[in-house]
Amino acid sequence: MPPSTSVPDEARRLLAAARVAHQRRVLVLSGEAAWAVDAAAGLREVLAVEDALWIGQSTAAGWSHCPPREGQAQLGREYGLICLDAFSGLDPDTLGAATGTLAGGGLFYLLCPPLDRWADYPDPERARMAVVPDGEAAVGGRFLRRLASILSAAPGVRIVTQAGEVMGDPLAVDPVSAAPTIRAAGHDGALTADQHAAVAAVLHAAQGHRRRPAVLTAHRGRGKSTAFGLAAAALLAERESKVVLTGPSLVAVAPVFAAAAQRLPGAHLRRGLLQYGTGRLEFMAPDALAEAPPQADLVLVDEAAALPLPLLSRLLHACPRLAFATTVHGYEGSGRAFALRFQPLLDRERPGWHGVALDEPIRWTSGDPLESLSFRALLLDAEPAADTEVGGAAAESLRIERLDRDALAADEPLLRELFGLLILAHYRTRPYDLRQLLDGPSVSVWVGRSAGRVAAVALLADEGGLDGELAGRVAAGRRRARGHLLPQVLAAHCARPDAMALRGRRVLRLAVHPAVRRRGLASALLARLAADAQADGLDWLGASFGATSELLAFWRGVGFAPLRVGSTREATSGAHAALVMRPLSVPAERLYGDLRARYLDALPHLLCDALRRIEPELALALLSRGDDECVVRKSTPAHRYEAAAFAAGGMDYEDVLGALWHLGLERLPVLTEPAVRDAFVARILQKRSWQDVATLLGVPGRRQVVELLRRAAASLLA
Repeated sequence: MPPSTSVPDEARRLLAAARVAHQRRVLVLSGEAAWAVDAAAGLREVLAVEDALWIGQSTAAGWSHCPPREGQAQLGREYGLICLDAFSGLDPDTLGAATGTLAGGGLFYLLCPPLDRWADYPDPERARMAVVPDGEAAVGGRFLRRLASILSAAPGVRIVTQAGEVMGDPLAVDPVSAAPTIRAAGHDGALTADQHAAVAAVLHAAQGHRRRPAVLTAHRGRGKSTAFGLAAAALLAERESKVVLTGPSLVAVAPVFAAAAQRLPGAHLRRGLLQYGTGRLEFMAPDALAEAPPQADLVLVDEAAALPLPLLSRLLHACPRLAFATTVHGYEGSGRAFALRFQPLLDRERPGWHGVALDEPIRWTSGDPLESLSFRALLLDAEPAADTEVGGAAAESLRIERLDRDALAADEPLLRELFGLLILAHYRTRPYDLRQLLDGPSVSVWVGRSAGRVAAVALLADEGGLDGELAGRVAAGRRRARGHLLPQVLAAHCARPDAMALRGRRVLRLAVHPAVRRRGLASALLARLAADAQADGLDWLGASFGATSELLAFWRGVGFAPLRVGSTREATSGAHAALVMRPLSVPAERLYGDLRARYLDALPHLLCDALRRIEPELALALLSRGDDECVVRKSTPAHRYEAAAFAAGGMDYEDVLGALWHLGLERLPVLTEPAVRDAFVARILQKRSWQDVATLLGVPGRRQVVELLRRAAASLLA
């Protein structure tokens, strides 16, 4: 079949089948870049599709355009035709997001090199993954090789080569049997029983008892955002309510506004605001909402898995009427891991919460080929071993090994089990992480098995070993050393360029199966990793993570201590990043000792400055010292005398502030009563206002806080 006729003909056939079945189909154009781009550019006009999106560096006339790494900005929009130009670089996050924005009855184009040579193509994404000094040549091609293999056998995918060869299964359909059922909307606008139940749950959260949030979970395309819009419309129409909507971005929540506006003829919609009479549906950024929650009849949190868990917790406590919605498998975060962490918080803090799962697709029909392809290619539906399969795991019998990544990429069951555990353990896991796992040039993959099943997994990256000239430029802020986070932070933020020369391994991910946590498996895995690194002549083992009191306690328990804590909250975790290290060599011991002293000296100042808003329990964890570490500022007999007088009521707070500060830094762990500890940390160490501390503790004002401080002084002297 001549190339000039095969591409339009195949596109027409696939689009017709997609429209009949109300599903999506995939057309792969495999060959040289110039041919593929030219062949695809005219297809929008040939197929007479108006809403078409072109993702890549190049542009095509009549298409909306999206740069290759900005696919997630399209979430919340919908297109009938999408072309992904993989010659511009295949970003797995963009691939995942693009599949979620294609409407039922639409066609997805993928432009790529010949499938059997794609793994060796100089993909521009390699530059993003490359590390100093090895460059792009060290980046693997396993992800692309696996993707090419999946495309070759996937149903509903048609492949046209530059030579005119046509391959793949077009998934022919019978127009009569495949025609989707035409749904009639119910009185609330819902198209399925699932969506009706979701709307009812959201309305109950707004109108029933306070502090009983609704939680909607669904695969993409099941109508959860529309359910939010329908519920908001009902509230605006019936009560002229004020509803606040939040989510990862205004674009991501656009379907909520669209659904509400459609149900309210005459409503005025402008950017981030829908007005209907005196009722309002208004967007607020999640951090601003948590910081200053407005008076609202309901707060809707869409794509909740995309928000850091600490931020969700703050919203939960700040807003009495809430509804959350999240994608079960998605590219904004894993809904399963979100549930694993968020549901216990709901059970503890909001035991009356109500969950609704939306299973029936709305935007396309069941069995959609593009959904199946994206799930398999990006492992969005990967699952760890069943609880019963790892239930016998124990630290002393754990079989720990470093995996060969070529063998891992070819072992689909093992890859799915391993990545499924990472998804479950880290709710911010993204499709890009799969490519990094398979192809990252400095990455190593370790597993701990029990009865042959993966019970624990660790990803590590080799860092350091860089020359003095580069180290000096990094320390001066004139250069970044891609792929060397820990030594770079120590050089640039701790004034230690010599850290760049030491070689170590940074733990990127550490995950233990939920069914066998708290059995010492993570400790056993880290002990093996440290021994292996030391045997390889490395200087340190380290990690960087969003600081929580629980995580800091874990890392301290396995021989790591913080050397730095970030001054601002990270967007990904909603927490301050803590950098921890375990030295493995004499030079690293010296560096570690110097940096620990620097850290303990600076931390009291940070607590009343950049870290002023962190939780008192976290502040206590950050201040924790080893038995062999000296107190930087020791208290004196005079300090103890003043504190005793204050405890007895004989001196005022302002007269003993310095004494309490010194005593607290020396003996803070003895404050075990939460209210006493939190009052001391928030007022004495963080210098928060009296009202702020009172609000934190749930007491009326200054007098009650001072009483807690007197009890703290007595405990410090005991």
